[in-house]
Amino acid sequence: MIVPNLLVTDDDSAFRRVVCEGLMRRGFEVSEASDGDEALHVIRSKRVHLALVDVHMPRVTGLELMRQLADTPDRPACVLMSAEMDEAIRREAESMQAYQVLSKPIRLHQLCDVVLGALTEVYGWAPNKPR
Repeated sequence: MIVPNLLVTDDDSAFRRVVCEGLMRRGFEVSEASDGDEALHVIRSKRVHLALVDVHMPRVTGLELMRQLADTPDRPACVLMSAEMDEAIRREAESMQAYQVLSKPIRLHQLCDVVLGALTEVYGWAPNKPR
């Protein structure tokens, strides 16, 4: 069975580390990037199934990242996150077909539920069930 590869992109290194560790403990392959520019390099170098992306970052923002990925084959599903969410950001993210738009702070279990939902809905992936 394929293990989904996730990308966590956030300029807050402490938040990024907690999310990456939590997702790895749940059995996912996880890559990380500190801004949208690094995320583009990761996505262009390997298959990413789902990207968790902060909206406000230096160099390339989360919305700019989604714009640049619009015509990319195998474009990952994207979940946008922001501590400063407003309706304009939400509308723009939805118009670019973000899987979901979340306001920070976000609890790890909530984020994991969103990840599982996205992987199931977009790829038909289901976690291994205990026997």
